[in-house]
Parts: sequence; structure tokens; C-alpha cells
Amino acid sequence: MPFFDAIRLALQQIWVQKLKSFFTLLGVMIGVTFLIAVVSIVGGMSSYMTDQVVGKIMAVNSFELRHRPNINIGDNSEEHWRELRRRQRIRETDVEPVVAALPEGVRYAVMGSDNLTAESKYVRKPKQVQTFTVTDGYFGIKRMEPSRGRLFSPQEYERGMNVIVVGQDVADYFFPSLDPLNRELVIKGVPYTVVGVMEKQGSAFGISFDKFIVAPHKSPLNRFVNSHGVIDAVMVQTPSREGMLAAMEAVRQVMRSRHHLRPNQKDDFELETSDSALEFWNKIKQYLVIAGVALPAIGLVVGAIVIMNIMLVAVAERTREIGIRKALGAKRRDIMSQFLVESATLSTVGAALGVATGFAFAKIISILSPLPAAVELWSIVVGISIGAGVGIIAGVYPASRASRLDPITALRQE
Repeated sequence: MPFFDAIRLALQQIWVQKLKSFFTLLGVMIGVTFLIAVVSIVGGMSSYMTDQVVGKIMAVNSFELRHRPNINIGDNSEEHWRELRRRQRIRETDVEPVVAALPEGVRYAVMGSDNLTAESKYVRKPKQVQTFTVTDGYFGIKRMEPSRGRLFSPQEYERGMNVIVVGQDVADYFFPSLDPLNRELVIKGVPYTVVGVMEKQGSAFGISFDKFIVAPHKSPLNRFVNSHGVIDAVMVQTPSREGMLAAMEAVRQVMRSRHHLRPNQKDDFELETSDSALEFWNKIKQYLVIAGVALPAIGLVVGAIVIMNIMLVAVAERTREIGIRKALGAKRRDIMSQFLVESATLSTVGAALGVATGFAFAKIISILSPLPAAVELWSIVVGISIGAGVGIIAGVYPASRASRLDPITALRQE
């Protein structure tokens, strides 16, 4: 029997016995549903962590020289925290040697940050905001542009003038129903003029990225952000990932030399990239994917057992049909392929329904909860392939049994 004719016959059998077919493919459908749902949620979380969380903090093809990690997720021992506290701070005197070691075409910026209290005469209650002091490469590396107003001029950077740009949440809170441009915001008793409002940066896990103030590095605000001569980070961005790795090694050698580290000593500073920030999440992701594949396997095993039993019943019910086909010249492989295709088709239909319900389930979860969902193409291929594979494996014994029936005995069957 031609392959497509076998599929058509299998679909006809499914349509004729709708209820029995539905309960037959239910196990496969449930298994594939949970596989697709879990993989979609894990994939969505991965994209969310990469783009919305770490992607908002770390620029593309960039790394940051810090005395300790800015993003520190996961369980760490008390000894690890003590080691981080003992580390030397990165100082302004480190910047020039580091920059001198960078290849051509590399951008850099110096940054300090802290939470400081700001106030304005337009609202009664002061509020803490994330405050940054930066050099002139910062906004280019972060790809940040003002939605209103402007960025700092070279003269404002050089002279450390009392000017700031603010995030949208800061503008909305301190200047309600007002244009914040050219108005004053007081930080630590010093007035600063707002010259720009930045584009919205969004949020992650309910934490807004728009509650910030940025001032020139040489402005008076810098002494409230860090101790004299201390900086929080040197941000470095290269045109390519390969260039980033080379620049990281150059910076590592400079800082090891400046900190007088011996070859057998570990770095007492951090070169943080988006990959290192995502390291803990990637470990969790591996376990979630394994669980997402292993747990649905139980449902698939149950589905395979059900399909095998149903196919054995089908062989018993269609014994006379098998005898007639053999009497008309059907060979053993024709009978076997017919039942194998029917079993595989039944299971594949269940897998296809499982893919659809898995996506629907993941979408409902993403609507009703903060967990995002993203369609993973490989999960569709795996889901359908598993469905077909389960059907073939489950149908081997019933198909073999059907193909071995004696045609004379089969024709006598009522």
C-alpha cells in the first residue's frame, strides 16, 4: 500500500472512531503539551533575562571592570563575600593605564553609582533615586537617547557643571504635570539643572529602569557617589565579540600588574560580561529543560502503552479484513506497514494537538503571571518527532502480530 494511502486510511479510522481515538492519543497529547509549555516558558524566561534584565544593564559586546560583580545571583559562601569585601577598589588612577592598553576603535566610559535622595520644590516628599556620574562615552555605549532635551556638552563634561539628565519616572515624580527641562532638582543640598529626559527603558520583574539621574563625572555629585579617587566601573565596548575577548585580556594583564598579583593568585577584580551575569540563570535553565523533557516522558510512556493496547484490539477487530487483504495478494510487509502507519499517524495527531495546547497553555500562563513565553522551533520538531516515534514503537508488536496472521484462519473469523 502506498504511504499516503496508508495515512489516508489511518485518518479515516480515527474519524470513524472519534471517541476511542481521542482517548488513545490523550496520553501523547498530555506529554507533548507539558513539553511544549515548559520549553516555551523556559525559552521566554531566557529571552527575558537576556534582553530585559541583563540586556538593560550590560551593553552588547561590552564588559565592565569592577572590584566585584554588579550582578551577583545565586548562593555564595560567607568566605566568598569576605573575599569580595577585601578587594581593592578601582581608582581613577587605573583608568589611564587601562585605556592605553585598549585596541583602536574601542569605546570606554567611567562610571560611579549610588542611591541618593533627591527633592524638588514641586513635590513635598523627597525620594531616593539611582544616581550615576559618567564620562562622555556612557550614553553611546548604552545606546541611550533623550526623548526631550539633550545630553551633556563637551564643556559640561570637562568643567563638571551642575547639569543632569533624568529617567522618565524621575521626571514624572518630581515634576508632575510640568516640563522638567531647565528646572532644578536638589541632591544633597546642591541644585542641578535638568537638561534632558531619557527615553523609557522599561522594567523587569516589576523593577523600573527609569528611576535614575545621570550627571557628569566631574560634577560635585561625584563626591557623594564615591570616595575621593574611587570609581565603580570602567565600561568598555568593542566592535565585535572577538575584539571584546582580546580587550578583556589586555585589561586583565594591566590590572594584575597594578595590583602586583603573582601568577598563582586569582584576579582580585571583576571583568563582567553579559555571559558571566547570566551564568547562574544558564545553570537553572539546564535543569528546567531536563525536567521539562523528563517529566512529560511519563505521559508519553503511558500514551505508548495505551496505543499498543488499542492497536492490539484493532488487530483483533479487523482480523477478517487482514485475511481478505492477504488473500488478494497483500504481503506481510504491506500488513505491517499499514498498522505501523496507522499507529504513527494516531500518535502524531496527538502530538500535533499537544503542540497547539502547549502553546495555548504557555500563553495563558504568560497572561495570568509575570512568566513570559517564547516559541522554540526545536521544541515543535522534537514534539512531533517524539509523537511519531512513540506511535511507531507502540505499533511494532501489534503490526507484527497482524502480519503473521494466517489468511485462512483470518477469513474464518466472524
